This record gives sequence, structure tokens and C-alpha cells, in this order.
Amino acid sequence: MKRITFTLTTARAGTLYLRCLFQQNIPDCICRHEPFFDWGNPTLFGRAIYDAYAGRLERIRELLAKKRAYIDRLPGNAYLESSHSFLKSAYVAALEFFPEMSLVHLIRDPLMVARSAAWREGWRRRLRVPFHYYVGDDGQRHFVWALTGNEEIFSCFQRERLTLFQWYLLEWIEIENRAMRFLEEHQLHDRCVTLHSPLDLNNAAKIQMMFDSLGLRAASLQLRLGGRKNRSLGYSYVRASEEERQYREVLERVPPQYLEIFSRSPYKDYFWAERLLGQNEDRFGRCFCTQSSQKS
Repeated sequence: MKRITFTLTTARAGTLYLRCLFQQNIPDCICRHEPFFDWGNPTLFGRAIYDAYAGRLERIRELLAKKRAYIDRLPGNAYLESSHSFLKSAYVAALEFFPEMSLVHLIRDPLMVARSAAWREGWRRRLRVPFHYYVGDDGQRHFVWALTGNEEIFSCFQRERLTLFQWYLLEWIEIENRAMRFLEEHQLHDRCVTLHSPLDLNNAAKIQMMFDSLGLRAASLQLRLGGRKNRSLGYSYVRASEEERQYREVLERVPPQYLEIFSRSPYKDYFWAERLLGQNEDRFGRCFCTQSSQKS
């Protein structure tokens, strides 16, 4: 049986780099990143994301059936798709078509994800790059690679205008909550390998552990690390004070139930987790006391 692996993650979290690690070390694995040019292999971006939001599961099932048929036709004993579309659309029906799948959960510092994703969409807007937007049923233009913005988590800002940085921070929080719900509801923790990006992606022991857990044998005992990084032209890693303010504003207003997961594994040991939780401890306490009272 072909070993099939998908990724639980959002954009700008090291998915292309992950694909390179598989390509360089697992010769029998067919690897795809964002399969825009694979005939018969749906990307599950764009309108598929809107369909998942709108609950049109029959459309997602049609795409997943095509993807399953495409993968089954491929040679080799393993398939990796490192696309971040899984938790934006495919997850709503994926187990119906890939009951045997394994998962790699890539987690990156949310501030870095939001900054990078905002920069990426921002320069596409400035260059007026075509085919990067579509019009949804709500009459609004939506970025092909992103959530719709109609998801419940965005309602905490109601009709206020979000910066791109704030928008992608909220998307990251939503995606990580989806990852935890998906694993817990379907009891898939034993089939999922969690890696921090970029720390674990450059750690040979962690990568070997991932391959072992997925039942994949590397071509050599000496793993090849490194690979292509999907850099953005003109992007800077310098943190701006305005972004720090926007970061705090989001964390102050997002409902506490979305932040609770970051007090638990696999997030609690990461160096950035404390920033997500520190200013919200009192809110968590009030929220949990209320929930306990309602249950009792």
C-alpha cells in the first residue's frame, strides 16, 4: 500500500523546504508542494476553500476523488503533499478518501508567519499579479491561498478593517485550532509527526525521527539537509514596533477559547508560546470558570 502523507500547517511555515527534505532523502517518494501544474491533481486552493467554508462537501469530495485517482496512478511506494491547503479545505472530507494517511504538523512562530504572509500578499497586490484572487458567493475578492475571512474567528473584529498582518495572525490561530481538532476528533495523534519550523527542519535527528515514524527509509545514513527556501523579494526579518502593537491588539480581542490550545502540547514548550498566553491568563481563568459552571 502506498504511504500517503499530508501536512497540517498554514502558509509560510516551511512547506517547500519540507518537500525538499523528502526529495533529497526518500528516493521512492513522489513529492508535490502546491500542485498547480499537475494535470488531474487538484490544488484545493481558491474556490475549494470557499466551498469548505460554505459546507459544500460534495464539491470537496469531487476534488478529493480526483486527487486519490491521481495519486494511485503514480509510481513509487510513497507520496508527500506539502501544500498548506489541507486545513483550509481538504480536511473536511479527507479521511473518506485517504483513511490510511499520515500527517506532518509544521509549526512556526506566529509573528513570523503573519509578517511573511502579509508581505507576500502585499507585494502581489502592488504588482497587480493576475489570477491571485477570485470572487466568492459573498461578492468579495478572496486571495487564492488564504481563508475567506468569513470564518467565525474573524468576527472578533466585526466590521473593523484588519491590517494584512493582523488578518494572517488570525488565520494562523484558526489553522492551529483546526489542526488540534482534526487530530483529536479522529484520534490521529499516533499518525502525526510535529516539527517546529525552522529549528527541527535543520535537525538531522528530528528529520530521521520523522522518516522513521512515517515508515520511510532514507537513501543514506547521512541525511541531506537544506533545500529551497521560498523567499519573498525585499522581505525583511526586522520586527517593527507597529507590528508588535497590532499583535497585542489581536491577542487582546480574540476569544479565549482560540488561545487555550497554546497552553498545551505541542505548543507550550516553544519559545514564542508565552507571548500568546501571558496577557490572557486572567481571561482564560474567567472563561474556564464560566464553562465549568455551565457544565455543572
